[in-house]
Amino acid sequence: MKYIFVTGGVVSSLGKGVASASLGALLRARGYRVTAVKIDPYINIDAGTMRPYEHGECFVTASGAETDLDIGNYERFLDLDVPAGSNITTGQVYQEVIRKERAGDYLSQTVQVIPHVTDEIKRRIRAAGEKAGAEIVLIEVGGTVGDIESLPFLEAIRQFRFDEGDENVLFLHLTLVPYLGTSHEFKTKPTQHSVAALRSYGISPDIVMVRSKEKLPPEITRKIAQFTSVRENRVFSSYDVSHVYEVPLALEEQGLGKAVEDLLGLERTMPNLGVWTHAVKTMKQPANEVTIAIAGKYTAMPDAYLSMMESLTHAGIANDAKVNIKWINAEELAEAGAGELEKQLGDADGILVPGGFGIRGIEGKIKAAEYARTHDVPYLGICLGMQVAVIEYARNVAGLPEANSAEFDQYAPDKVIDLMPEQLEVEGMGGTMRLGDWPMQLNAGTKIAELYGVPQGGTVTERHRHRYEVNPAYTDRLKTAGLTISGVTPGVQGRGAGLVESIEIANHPYFVALQAHPEFKSRPMRPSPPFAGFVKAALKGQRV
Repeated sequence: MKYIFVTGGVVSSLGKGVASASLGALLRARGYRVTAVKIDPYINIDAGTMRPYEHGECFVTASGAETDLDIGNYERFLDLDVPAGSNITTGQVYQEVIRKERAGDYLSQTVQVIPHVTDEIKRRIRAAGEKAGAEIVLIEVGGTVGDIESLPFLEAIRQFRFDEGDENVLFLHLTLVPYLGTSHEFKTKPTQHSVAALRSYGISPDIVMVRSKEKLPPEITRKIAQFTSVRENRVFSSYDVSHVYEVPLALEEQGLGKAVEDLLGLERTMPNLGVWTHAVKTMKQPANEVTIAIAGKYTAMPDAYLSMMESLTHAGIANDAKVNIKWINAEELAEAGAGELEKQLGDADGILVPGGFGIRGIEGKIKAAEYARTHDVPYLGICLGMQVAVIEYARNVAGLPEANSAEFDQYAPDKVIDLMPEQLEVEGMGGTMRLGDWPMQLNAGTKIAELYGVPQGGTVTERHRHRYEVNPAYTDRLKTAGLTISGVTPGVQGRGAGLVESIEIANHPYFVALQAHPEFKSRPMRPSPPFAGFVKAALKGQRV
């Protein structure tokens, strides 16, 4: 295997994940088997218990790992399911080192950062590549050079070049080149200092990539090359583009793919970038335009819904449409009267209620579902979005005015949403939900079966992340009241048989909701069926 390490400097959130994913896309377009690893230096075991407002969404893999959102970028850009073990954290590393020490695996050794912690880091990186059967492994080191918590990881990746040989290891460093409007000039000093800091840890970058608002002029590229001792044709500009799917094309145009081929001794190959060219062309010159209202509680931090937004983009590409998102604060919607509801939702071509946890904003989400149902506006509910749709239907159609979820009211007389039986004895928070890929048995003749291409009924797989489910004690009453339960969980090792996976409402332009998170499996080249159908319905019923 060959290894490409991506580090960052100056400031965080520069886009290392997108840069890594874009490079992976260029290598995949050349026919290589590629996988990606994200290193997060925080002490948390995984991202499952972290605040969305601080870290964005928690992405869930097929195996059920709760990971950093960059893993989602990797899956979308590389069009593959990243295997378990591809998100490495300080917590995981130290937990395993301490376990081995307690088990006596180190015998009489004094356990230290070098070699025990660094060896465990290297073992995990190699294991992720082997599990994926990869020829090239991309490893993004989170944070910035100089962070205390990153030091063991920097030392571990420094050792890789000695372990694997120069021809099998490449270091790419991403930094910021700010533009000062007052003096009308790009400033390279932060990049110079960042590369110097990286060198102080024994790592000399082979490629320098700089983030900037605009493409760097040649004289700035030459200056960076001179002061960082990196060849000029290996300094690349990752400038602002209209959408992240333009990044692979912009980097290929500058010659990044060829530089990597030369540095790793790969055969020169013409990449097939047709998927990205088509996606970018559609996004820049769409035939249609549609507005989707998203009623959530993390609206001030759109990254909390990153995969969902990307799924709407993918659905837009499939329908030759630009998807405009109108963010609706569900907490404010909770207090809204009929006039305010019309003001907030009346211009939306579709309404989407995403997943989430906790009671905050719930009544607003319920109102959004009711508005969509009663005004024939296409509706898509994701996870919690399905549960609030069930609560709304139970209250206003099925004659259960006090219906609620046990998550929000333990004393509700009609808990139409309740804790899954296997969750009753769960004590910890991290990694204890229903996670990862689970099958859904879709019923013949339903809208969702049609969307997934199994109109006669069949089983499909989607990813899950939840503790609560539709209470089976109420399904008959809901069905009698006209709610279509279009998908259920088949028996899986004796667990979960019959649990509601999807609902829909007949004689409605589009009212579909799923307990799963289909956004986690959506790709630019393979949009999620419920999202593609949702955007199509929104376009069809568009208000003039």
